[in-house]
Amino acid sequence: MSFFVAYHPSYIHSVPSNHRFPMEKYGLIYQQLQYEGLLDSEEFLTPDSIDLKYVKQVHSPVYLDKLLNLNCSPREQRVSGFVHNKDLINRELRIMEGTRMCAEAVINGGVALNIAGGTHHAFSDRGEGFCLLNDQAIAAKWLLDQGLFHRILIVDLDVHQGNGTAEIFADVPEVFTFSMHGGANYPMHKEKSDKDIDLETYTDDKTYLSKLKTELSRILDEFAPDFMFYQCGVDILESDKLGKLKVTQNGIRLRDEYVLNTAKQRNIPLVCSMGGGYSKEVRDIVNAHMHVFRLSHQLFSQ
Repeated sequence: MSFFVAYHPSYIHSVPSNHRFPMEKYGLIYQQLQYEGLLDSEEFLTPDSIDLKYVKQVHSPVYLDKLLNLNCSPREQRVSGFVHNKDLINRELRIMEGTRMCAEAVINGGVALNIAGGTHHAFSDRGEGFCLLNDQAIAAKWLLDQGLFHRILIVDLDVHQGNGTAEIFADVPEVFTFSMHGGANYPMHKEKSDKDIDLETYTDDKTYLSKLKTELSRILDEFAPDFMFYQCGVDILESDKLGKLKVTQNGIRLRDEYVLNTAKQRNIPLVCSMGGGYSKEVRDIVNAHMHVFRLSHQLFSQ
């Protein structure tokens, strides 16, 4: 089996200073991986800027041109969550390549994790919610276009619905989008995924895990994917300022353990992107994200 991690310093250093929290988590996760000895040099992927031809298979060339030339209107920039600049756009292109590289790294099996990514609010023609381009969508389309895989499942367990991902793949039967999210959370207008689970406010570990196991098992049996993407946001955590759920650190660990074990048992290559996390204390965010790295290393690094 194989275990890979993608990271570049621009994931944090190219973010405007007023958005450094919680984006600083990316650098802290990388440091923690090194501290715990979970990352060998041959397992480390350093992304450059993605080839734009892959981005254009998912995103409108008109929208991409506006991003690259910093021509998005002030309103479009506000909706995206960022004031745009060249460094920010270059950062986004590196994050896209990080997830594509992860997908390429595990075509023969295993797991690869992008320390950033999970930019599921990016639509084909616009950005939203701190997401300018959609990394898992671009990587999934790349796999399909290369003829490497034919039935791709995107498991989105961020507290916010993967609305951009749902829109991008609305008419693509080769990709199944599954989003389990807070029903009373952003976005207020939800897109239609292939399967949506709207969680009630204050959903706890037991309820969360029961719903996940029931629904994911059914999807895997019926859709039978040959590749999986996992958006493993930790904004479901009870300490999250935006989450409105009551999932504990142990609940997140059990969630990640279930997804990872399921992929391994079914021999499905898996790529993880980190998604959101907005707890008051950054250490809570980093600790929650580290579960998926530790478990991945334990299960797949052999």
